[in-house]
Amino acid sequence: MSDNAPFEIQEEIIKRLPIRSLIRFQLVSKAWNSLICSRAFIADYSAPHPQLQHLLVRYDDGHTSMPIYSSVVDDHTLPNNQRVSLTPPPLVNWLRHSIITGSSHGLLCLRCFYGDADRYGLGTLMAVIWNISIRKAIAVVVSNEPDGEIYITFTGFGVCPETSDPKIVKITQINNWSDAESVTLIPWQVEVFTVSSGVWRSPYSTNLPRKSVQFSRSQVVVDGFCYWLATDRRTLDPGFKAYNLIISFHMTREEFTEVSLPEHLVYDGFVDYLNISNLRESLVVLDQNTQENVCYVWSMKDGASKLFTKLFTIYSPDATLLRVLEFMKSGEPVIEIVDNDADPCFVPSLLAIYEPKSKHISNLGFNGRGSFYVHSYKETLLLLDQPDFTVYAKGKGYIIKQRAEIISLLKHTSKV
Repeated sequence: MSDNAPFEIQEEIIKRLPIRSLIRFQLVSKAWNSLICSRAFIADYSAPHPQLQHLLVRYDDGHTSMPIYSSVVDDHTLPNNQRVSLTPPPLVNWLRHSIITGSSHGLLCLRCFYGDADRYGLGTLMAVIWNISIRKAIAVVVSNEPDGEIYITFTGFGVCPETSDPKIVKITQINNWSDAESVTLIPWQVEVFTVSSGVWRSPYSTNLPRKSVQFSRSQVVVDGFCYWLATDRRTLDPGFKAYNLIISFHMTREEFTEVSLPEHLVYDGFVDYLNISNLRESLVVLDQNTQENVCYVWSMKDGASKLFTKLFTIYSPDATLLRVLEFMKSGEPVIEIVDNDADPCFVPSLLAIYEPKSKHISNLGFNGRGSFYVHSYKETLLLLDQPDFTVYAKGKGYIIKQRAEIISLLKHTSKV
């Protein structure tokens, strides 16, 4: 690019480059690097050409100790297009027994417990935010964990659509309902971490969830809201000890609200058989019937009433339907199944695409051991301005280049 061109013209041209080119062009000059890494450029970056949507697939193949990460382009060529093996950054690879909290704006959030024992549920809770496109990740120590015998901590994740600031939401709830009578106030019930500030704080709004609400791990971000499936353990009607609902969290205003489920799902047992997902920026509820081997897909319509309508039913006559994991941009669900004719001594699960109109099932070519995670994402520059190997703890950012250093950091900060 000619140095004679005004820098404003250069900036407009740079904005239209794909992400891989932008990463290389950081090395061209200090001015370009400063522009590309600026928060304003990262937040406003958009390419004029349609960005490809990808499917991130995480699974265990039964032969390796670490999960495998792959990516495929979500377009009309599926399931015939080629998968790309991903090499996660060290902060992701250092995780043990991690759970994917959620995904938003091209970022993936994982959580696990760090400690000497490396066992789930023991140690300090840590969240890792990963930009898949630029292979950059940061870690966040989830602070202020109260008594583990009485309370349990859940996290949610999303990106504020107005500021492009990634946020982690920490929710503390009563673990055993038998302790509810003795608890008048849940300590640090809700806290929010923003990457721009690097610290935990109280949410803007004070309308926190009732202490009787129990969150599930089923979480999804749709159109600026973070949603969770939940159960309210209050006794409202004779004969019912709890009812199911959806809790939403506005990523900008940081307000909690309640969304009613379809009537027949409100009192129909616990939410374990339910899931929620994002279908073309609409919230959908997945009602799975394992006895009938089907899953009913309900979509929430816009408007104050937030009513649900049934879209279609997923049938799997020749295979056992385990889970609905994600929806492609075409609206077709990605499902995990087990072939009914498989060898009973070794029964791997498969990833497949279900076509609602034809009811045809196409194998995606992934075989695993019942531990698939699938998330849609598009390329983004978010986290580009963050230093590599950054771990946030107690309001400070630390550069950590060895896993053992994280354990040492946690021991040190726990005494502060």
